[in-house]
Amino acid sequence: MKIIMLGAPGAGKGTQAERITAKYNIPHISTGDIFRANIRDNTPLGKKAKSYMDKGELVPDELTCDLVTDRISKDDCKDGYILDGFPRTIAQAEALDKALEKRGESIDFAIDIEVPDEEIVHRMQGRRFCPKCGATYHIESLKPKVEGICDKCGTELILRDDDKPETVKHRLSVYHEQTQPLVDYFEKKGVLKKINGTIGLENVTAEISKVLG
Repeated sequence: MKIIMLGAPGAGKGTQAERITAKYNIPHISTGDIFRANIRDNTPLGKKAKSYMDKGELVPDELTCDLVTDRISKDDCKDGYILDGFPRTIAQAEALDKALEKRGESIDFAIDIEVPDEEIVHRMQGRRFCPKCGATYHIESLKPKVEGICDKCGTELILRDDDKPETVKHRLSVYHEQTQPLVDYFEKKGVLKKINGTIGLENVTAEISKVLG
């Protein structure tokens, strides 16, 4: 079962990907993790990726696709995987399709978690982050025991710059411009499944489970 998770930043695709991983026992693969692992292990692909990242440049589509293809060829992916954060553009989707075709494979499902922009801005500005241990909270749905203090290590929680309304609005505009066309791309291929992301965490999980069977 080869799955791509789609949805705007803050739509909850990472959380749902983790739940699918736990239920179906297939790896949750994010491009950020792949980059970090290859750079840490000093692989030839990792060295190439690092040369772009050190200059503050985006890693080119072709190299990103090579890194993803290398990752999904590992043993733990033989029963499937969930790709989160890739592809982000039509060019990346086409490169992935070509790479999979060579292996006699194709994507089974592209799951698009749909949440209106105003709901995402509201969600993100409620997030709180522990700068010491990395734990995350939400002022409405996942409150710490003591307001503003991390349950795990007692550090004062912060609102990350990434989660501030002006930053979120910018990220959403980039998403709509670059990534939204992927929804149409996968719809044409007949693998797109749209899920209402505003019906609560458990209900979203249940709807995805219905799709996956």
